[in-house]
Amino acid sequence: MHTHAIGHEDSSQTKQQAAKKSTLVSVVINIALATAQIFVGIFSGSHGLIADGIHSLSDLFADFVVLFANHHSSKDADDDHHYGHQRFETAASLFLGLSLLGVGLAMLWGAGHKIIYPVVAATIQIQALWVAIAALATKEILFRYMLAVATKVRSSMLVANAWHARSDAVSSLLVAIGIIGALMGYPVLDAVGALVVGLVIVKTGFEFAWDALHDLMDRAASEEEIVKIRELVSTTPKVLGCHDLRTRKMGDMILVDVHIEVNGEMTVREGHEIVLAVRSRVMADLTVLDVMVHIDPV
Repeated sequence: MHTHAIGHEDSSQTKQQAAKKSTLVSVVINIALATAQIFVGIFSGSHGLIADGIHSLSDLFADFVVLFANHHSSKDADDDHHYGHQRFETAASLFLGLSLLGVGLAMLWGAGHKIIYPVVAATIQIQALWVAIAALATKEILFRYMLAVATKVRSSMLVANAWHARSDAVSSLLVAIGIIGALMGYPVLDAVGALVVGLVIVKTGFEFAWDALHDLMDRAASEEEIVKIRELVSTTPKVLGCHDLRTRKMGDMILVDVHIEVNGEMTVREGHEIVLAVRSRVMADLTVLDVMVHIDPV
């Protein structure tokens, strides 16, 4: 049993290090982009670029939330948290989902205001367009990198933060379209694009927040995972059957409760060994934090 505990510890450390590295990359990029966007925005007369720079700065806040949650979720169980601190990640996912929702709603509000009350576009210099395109490319590459890391270590929190980077890429695309529109004399292009993207970001943010909320309310594992757990339990040697299988999410891990049926003539020692075999099989194959097994003699 000890080897499985060590295995989970190793994967948890790998996950924590991957999350820390990818988030620090995001922090450095956000600081560099925000600085470039705000300075060039001021000198070229592009309000959209300045706003996008402030948006990049706000993403730094999301990055620090991820670093904070990543640090705390990897802590071991203690007197107040007997199952560990995995749900720090779920809480961070909820926060990131809500902040994405806020970003999307702000975009919708700004776009609606521009459509209802159009303003005369100021003269914008071409440098603003190059910075907006560079920001778009950088954010898209950052999104793909962060999503690859998140998928590899199976972290819903990192997936949510990756989509924050994608929302920034989309924001930069809008700024680029807006600058092209302003250079051509059609500032309304910016507002229409922002409206469409705002709706997409609102939908994404709502889905992340809703998912995290369900996980905080002890949502069960996926149907595929439950089928796999049932199969692992029932095919363990000397297990005659299983019932009352229940699961609940604990961050990105799973807690399992199950009743197994064994020969009623067995000794306590033999029953105990079967329980250990069931527990080790399930924990070796899936991202399971713990398995509680109840024995029913038949």
